[in-house]
Amino acid sequence: METHLVEAGPGRKGAVGTAAPAMVVPDDATSVFMQARPGLFKIAHRIVGDTDEAEDVIQEAWLRWQRADRTVVRNPSALLRTTTARLAINLVQSAWKRRESCASPWLPESTDLDATPEAVAERHDVAEGAVRLLMQTLTPRQRAVYVLREGFDYPYGRIAELLGIGVDNTRQQASRAQERLAADRPRQPVDSVAHRRLVQAFLAAAQYGDLAHLEAVLSTDAHA
Repeated sequence: METHLVEAGPGRKGAVGTAAPAMVVPDDATSVFMQARPGLFKIAHRIVGDTDEAEDVIQEAWLRWQRADRTVVRNPSALLRTTTARLAINLVQSAWKRRESCASPWLPESTDLDATPEAVAERHDVAEGAVRLLMQTLTPRQRAVYVLREGFDYPYGRIAELLGIGVDNTRQQASRAQERLAADRPRQPVDSVAHRRLVQAFLAAAQYGDLAHLEAVLSTDAHA
């Protein structure tokens, strides 16, 4: 029954016709995913820029959601958004690496239940490096906007509310962050305590959907 739901529900639209609607009774996990799916597709498509590749990302996100330990997930929709963003970013990043032109830092994808201790340690190292680069390159406000917008697909209005600035200013901060990351600028010194705090908050958001803590850390830094 569960395999049937993968083909009939969260997969590609073309697969819907293979299902027998009268026999499909979605469980809670499927219902949550199907409710989030339109938004997840927008996230994937905005990042990869291709409909077929976005559908592939959504299918992989569904498989990850099936394997996840949902009993420890506080915010399912947040975790699904994060998983989708990470998968889409990884897809783009792989293409960038092949062209040797990847300039922007990204954190590793969200929870992988099959990951070895070595893989977990490697992801943590990548996260530390990416966060360090953001802290060396961006102002705290730019960093907050960049992380929430590009990493977690927050609306500009929500980011503006969190930071206490206007929406137009928020958009400007996002644009400036992209410009700084693409430019060869002198690096700022990084406070080790602040760095560790942001890495931990970022990993908690990516792995468990704990966005509230990440919001608090980024907002505090932006107002310091």
